[in-house]
Amino acid sequence: MSDSQMQNKRLWTRNFLLLILANFSVYVCFYMLIPSLPVYIKEITGQDSLTGLAMGVFLLAAVLFRPFAGRQIDTGKRKNFFLSGSAILFISSLAFNLAPTLLVLLPARFVQGLGWAYCNTAAGTLAGDIIPKPRLAEGMGYYGLSLSVAMGIGPALGLFVMQRYSFQLMFYVCAGFVLLSFLLALLIKHHQNVNQTAKTAPSMKTLIEKRALHPSLVMFFVIFGYAAIISFLALYAQHRQVTDVGLFFIVYAVSIAVSRPILGRIADRRGYGVVIVSGLILCILTLFIIYAAHSLAAFILAGFVYGVGFGAVQPTTQALSISHVPPERRGAATATYFLFLDLGLGLASVLWGFVAQFLGYELMYLTVIIPSVLALLVYLFFERQAGKQRSPNPAVDLPASK
Repeated sequence: MSDSQMQNKRLWTRNFLLLILANFSVYVCFYMLIPSLPVYIKEITGQDSLTGLAMGVFLLAAVLFRPFAGRQIDTGKRKNFFLSGSAILFISSLAFNLAPTLLVLLPARFVQGLGWAYCNTAAGTLAGDIIPKPRLAEGMGYYGLSLSVAMGIGPALGLFVMQRYSFQLMFYVCAGFVLLSFLLALLIKHHQNVNQTAKTAPSMKTLIEKRALHPSLVMFFVIFGYAAIISFLALYAQHRQVTDVGLFFIVYAVSIAVSRPILGRIADRRGYGVVIVSGLILCILTLFIIYAAHSLAAFILAGFVYGVGFGAVQPTTQALSISHVPPERRGAATATYFLFLDLGLGLASVLWGFVAQFLGYELMYLTVIIPSVLALLVYLFFERQAGKQRSPNPAVDLPASK
């Protein structure tokens, strides 16, 4: 498709802007709780061993309910399920203030995972409906910025409110962002025909969209590296006697914010393959840089490279997961994609903790390169198998490598 034809497909609509803002607000809540809940659990229990329960229970619920969320979202009521998921997130966030005990927090966190499964899956599916097909990768790049910016703001805001004021206020602020997301989503005008086939008896075939398995499996392996960086980089830098490693995340956030829209345009014009393969190579390079890093400059370089690499892979694989399916199966495809992402994040968080304990951080980051290489091999294998069946023009058929 020519540049003039691409520009005629309007991307920045009122609905798209509202969806980005709504998704940003709910992700701020999500990232506020990631660093603060372990601290809260340690305070109310006095045990370090229990601090991972909050994320574990949350991911368990998300994994269990995502396939059913995708199937129900395919009935056509995308917006309604986003609103329902937001409402569940709002109530469960407020529930953290009922009593400072695990008996309250863990069930509330499980319910929150249920709400997240519906809200997050519906948002991704709405994005696929709203973004014009010829600009899908570019649109997903901008849509993904709501996650990237929230990733920078959420943890800092959560820790600031928790440390400066109280856990209780932090939970109220978190709920406030979800309420804002709910109100913004109410303004989205979205009409989708009801898919009657989605009301049939559920089965593995209907819950999992097999045409989304290729990019989902790639993201499953990629997220192993992401988990290692997010969870252990600060401890690794401390081990290397490097201070101010927080600059890594600032450079990463800026790099990913700047590169995502540009890379999305390249994917729409030149094919998804060139962007995904380049991004995977940069992710692998990042892990080598971190493994060898002994200075702040090296960590900053790693942050820049990883921002471009992860910014290339994540939105493009998400766009690829829904570009292969008809509109009535976008919910199942989105659920499949995030299901593999959740599984990878949960498994990696546990695995790298054990690896770091027994082998040390240096060997852990060297080991993390393995799943990243597997992601590249998986993509190349499936792309080779499917390449002959796809059109090289994403506007005509499906995005493909060139």
